[in-house]
Amino acid sequence: MVDLAGKKYICPGPIDCHVYLSSVPGDADLAEAIPSSPAVSFMRQPFSCPQTLGPGFTTVRDCGGATLALKEAIENDVSPGPRLFIANSALSQTGGRGDVRSAHDRRGTGRLCCGGEHASGLSVVCGGVPECTRAAREQLHTGADFLEIMVGGGVALPTDRLENTQFTADEVSAVSEVARSYGTWVAAHAYTSRAIRHAVDNGVAGIEHGNRLGEDTAHYIAERGVWLTPTLVAYDTMASDKYADFLPPENQRKNREVLARGLCSIEIGARAGVAMCFGSDLLRPLTAEQSREFGIRVRVLSSKEVLQCATVNAARMVRQDGFLGQVKAGFAADVLIPNENPLDDVSILDDFERHVLVVPKKGRVYESR
Repeated sequence: MVDLAGKKYICPGPIDCHVYLSSVPGDADLAEAIPSSPAVSFMRQPFSCPQTLGPGFTTVRDCGGATLALKEAIENDVSPGPRLFIANSALSQTGGRGDVRSAHDRRGTGRLCCGGEHASGLSVVCGGVPECTRAAREQLHTGADFLEIMVGGGVALPTDRLENTQFTADEVSAVSEVARSYGTWVAAHAYTSRAIRHAVDNGVAGIEHGNRLGEDTAHYIAERGVWLTPTLVAYDTMASDKYADFLPPENQRKNREVLARGLCSIEIGARAGVAMCFGSDLLRPLTAEQSREFGIRVRVLSSKEVLQCATVNAARMVRQDGFLGQVKAGFAADVLIPNENPLDDVSILDDFERHVLVVPKKGRVYESR
């Protein structure tokens, strides 16, 4: 029992729909934050996973790197952590968003029999319809709840431009068909309207980031019921003085560009009626800033809209809207107890150490202040 006497409130446990739990403590910058040793990551994940519960995130969707073993350990109460929905490894084309080699690194360009090459713990490199099909099936065979595909350039790597559109239409369609055959869906990393349409035209059901979303494309995806998961806190954090050394100089320009368009993309999406979820996209050591996404979004959305992104919308996207995202009989006892009403000002959740008093998950208290 939790005593709510006095000025306390109850809120559904927020769902962060874009995390990387395989990025673990001990990393000082981007080069170290992309895991090179699975053993190091596996040994440290039991330490980092409970830290996600501290701000109140009782469920997360991992977009690359987390494994079925971690998910089962949490489900079976072997190790504390949030409820977990995983993509296993995200799919990247050669030279794409998930290919972590430098432009001078020609190693690892051969193909592996299992359907792709692991570029890091976060991603697997594949190309051509047969290989993309096999790589997608491999992720689902090993426990993925959904598939993540990189269809455009990104901030993290210097070798792919933001304007790039990645994978062919046939390759994206093949991955989408595999997902449908398994009764699940595909999310796509995409910033530009061109990349977003490329994904949606070929069967993708969710867009990650979308910072350069245009008005026409926003209406296009809204009409098709495509999810959008912005991750503004990632760019804001990487641009801050506190983490000035996290990105190398060649990546900082791209980060400034997507940061400048972030809030505008959310406004455009909201006006068009796009269903939006909550994401952070933070690698270690940036994950300490995870909850600041609330305060960033409330600059252009109402507190209610921001909370909906992190609760009912997110629950619908992960297909758990009959179990998560609401405080309701028959739903999971995943809640947080703040000392002020987040519907009045959701940015109180930024300062979780001051305002989030108790975090129960499955009815068990994991954090109490």
